[in-house]
Amino acid sequence: MKRVSHVRRRALPGQAAWLIGSVALLALAIWPATSHAVEEPSYTIVQRFPASEIRQYAGYAVAEVVVPGPGSDAGDRAFPILAGYIFGKNKGERKLAMTAPVTQSATPVKLEMTAPVTQSASQDGFLVQLVLPAGVSAANAPEPLDSRIRLRDMPPKRIAVIRYSGFWSQSNYDQHLARLQEAMREAGIAWQGEPVLSRYDGPMTPWFMRRNEIWLALD
Repeated sequence: MKRVSHVRRRALPGQAAWLIGSVALLALAIWPATSHAVEEPSYTIVQRFPASEIRQYAGYAVAEVVVPGPGSDAGDRAFPILAGYIFGKNKGERKLAMTAPVTQSATPVKLEMTAPVTQSASQDGFLVQLVLPAGVSAANAPEPLDSRIRLRDMPPKRIAVIRYSGFWSQSNYDQHLARLQEAMREAGIAWQGEPVLSRYDGPMTPWFMRRNEIWLALD
C-alpha cells in the first residue's frame, strides 16, 4: 500500500451511532494535521497531463454500503456505518487501520433485491466504499455485524485521475470532471462506467487543504 504522510462512558442505545460517527469524522478531520501515515491503495503513475494523470492500481479490498440519496448526503450517511465496522463493530471486534480514500459513485445505482429491509429495493442509492488496509481481503476481513455492509476485492485497474481541493459542491465537482474528460478526449483515451468521487479528508478539514479526486475507469 502506498503510504502518504499527513500531518468510556457507556453509551445509551440511541447515542451509539452518533458517537461512532462523531469519532470517525474527527479521526478523518485530523489526518492532515498529524504526522501519522495513512494508507491508500498502491499505484504507479503511467502518464501525466498538465492537470491530471493516469494511474495503474494494484488490487485492494473494500467495505461498501449502498445508502439512499441525495448524493450530497450519501457520504455522511455511509461513513458512520463503515467507520463502525473498521473500529470494531464486527465479529471478533477486530479493529482495522484507518485508510483512504472513501469513494462514492457519482450517480445512483439500483439497490439489490437482497438489500436490507430498511431500504426499499425500488429506491435509488449511492455506493460508498472504504478501502481496507494492505493484506486484508474479502476472505480474511472480519465479518461485519451490520448486514448492510458488503466486502469486496477490487481487481487491478487503470484509471484517469484529476486532483483538486475546495468545497464538496456540485459545481466544483462538475468543473473538474469536465476538465478530466476533456483531457482524455484530447489524448484519445476512452473511459468506461460512471465517475467516482474520492475523498481523502473529513468535513472539518479546511476546504483549501482537502484532497479530492475524480476517477474514470479506462478500457
